[in-house]
Amino acid sequence: MTSLATLGADELRAVMGRYRDALRSHQADINRLNVYPVPDGDTGTNMALTLEAVVAELDGVPSASALPEVCRAIGHGSLMGARGNSGVILSQLLRGMCERMGVAGEAGVNGAILADALAHASDLARRAVVRPVEGTILTVASAAAEGAATGVGRDTATLVAVVEEAHRLAADALARTPEMLPVLAQAGVVDAGGAGYLLLLDACWSVIDVAHPLPEPSGVPDVDLSRLGGSEGGWAGGSEGAEGGVPDVGDLRYEVMYLLYAPDDSMADFKEVWAGIGDSIVVVGGDGLWNCHIHTDDIGAAIEAGVDAGRPQRIRVTDLAEQVEEERWVREASNAPGAGPGAEPVGPAPTTSVVAVVTGEGIGRIFRSLGVHHQVVGGQSTNPSTEDLLKAVELVGSDEVVILPNNKNIRPVAEQVDALSDKTVRVVATGSILEGFAALLAYDPAAGAAVNAASMGESAARVVPAEITRAVRDASTDAGEVHAGDWIGLSRDGVISIAGSAAMAMRILLDRLLEDRHELITLIEGEGSKAADTRKISEWLKEEHPEVALEVHHGGQPLYPYLLGLE
Repeated sequence: MTSLATLGADELRAVMGRYRDALRSHQADINRLNVYPVPDGDTGTNMALTLEAVVAELDGVPSASALPEVCRAIGHGSLMGARGNSGVILSQLLRGMCERMGVAGEAGVNGAILADALAHASDLARRAVVRPVEGTILTVASAAAEGAATGVGRDTATLVAVVEEAHRLAADALARTPEMLPVLAQAGVVDAGGAGYLLLLDACWSVIDVAHPLPEPSGVPDVDLSRLGGSEGGWAGGSEGAEGGVPDVGDLRYEVMYLLYAPDDSMADFKEVWAGIGDSIVVVGGDGLWNCHIHTDDIGAAIEAGVDAGRPQRIRVTDLAEQVEEERWVREASNAPGAGPGAEPVGPAPTTSVVAVVTGEGIGRIFRSLGVHHQVVGGQSTNPSTEDLLKAVELVGSDEVVILPNNKNIRPVAEQVDALSDKTVRVVATGSILEGFAALLAYDPAAGAAVNAASMGESAARVVPAEITRAVRDASTDAGEVHAGDWIGLSRDGVISIAGSAAMAMRILLDRLLEDRHELITLIEGEGSKAADTRKISEWLKEEHPEVALEVHHGGQPLYPYLLGLE
């Protein structure tokens, strides 16, 4: 089959679909490369989620739509769905490409138009980053644009020649990123964002010419990937023996992201304010809608700048110091039991393995770092079945297993597994995520399941769990009348606080639960949590209970914006 001469609306849809699939396929590998400047989320995950938003936007565009409509959907979907620093930059690259491809008309995108689109995308991405750094996705995008221009200059310039040259120079630039950034050379890897961008060129090439396959994942999440691409378009291992870890987070602790509805002429002042309070600043968008990303120590100032410029929405704040520590835990455990769901242990399996029910990506990372060998997704609204838990138990290599249900509704289901398995299975009656964390502090891989169940149960019982959520219906409780929309605080005793805001519900809850013996509060932020509420409760604790330490982690769990554990 000959290669395509042009890309039309249908082919561009196919490129985005294949790119989404490629990112999902290589997600774990790209996450492993994520060492610069700090692991602010997982690069592969963030880029994949950004493309999920693009494909979802395209699903809403009628199949008969022309190229301009498809390009607008790609640009809008990527802007609205961008996640993390890498996702925001990727959204700008896609938007830049679509601005030039969208005017191609019925004839479609030929080689010259694609080359112009890649150059425009690279230029827009660089302008969106306040302090561009070489050795990143920006470098790879610039090389792709240069290669595409070389392809156009050939005597027999074709669409496939343009994308082939763009891919060749981009892959070469990606392989050289460790020469530009010492932190990459120290870790023995290439830039994660650049690796993700190269897959876009692979996806485009595979649509233009079916003879070009998408690269296969390495299959080894912690492999040293110092080169990506090559003549076969696959993953190739890099130098062996390179050692290095996650760089220090430095003085900038938080990642702040939000969508900002603001006039275009206000953004110069907005960027100037942000330049004075942080780094890793990326601001993309236009026509009154912007996706904004910054690393900073001053969360309040970062958000207030958005309020001054316009109307910020979907505000997300991530503690980068916490993520650096979690990434370190995962990297150090990458060759040990518990590195991730279904991970194969190196060497003999422990006497007792742990299976845990989890909800939320951040919570899952913490459980892995604490030694969990297999995770089953579930929680308050998604209870796993007995079969789900049984499959997880059978997958681990140990003959004895402890299950952490982490929810009282899942506990009875977990209790059925022992009778259905040839293995010895014990259940620790954890009714919450925080109890699960506490239980793992007493876990001994060399001890039997019965011994572990007893000691882990005692450790879990020392935690006072609580949670903040929003009422979905009216109800009468011991704490008073609850109305739909109220914020409520729950403990083992049921509803104990009712308020008009999450921060106030949490304050009342802590007033009633805190005792002199408590020294530490662990707070897990989930979907719906707000930086302002977290800051209010932190400041209140410092004033009213200075003797109590507060640890805040990002869990990402649904339905419950805050999970708490008092110790």
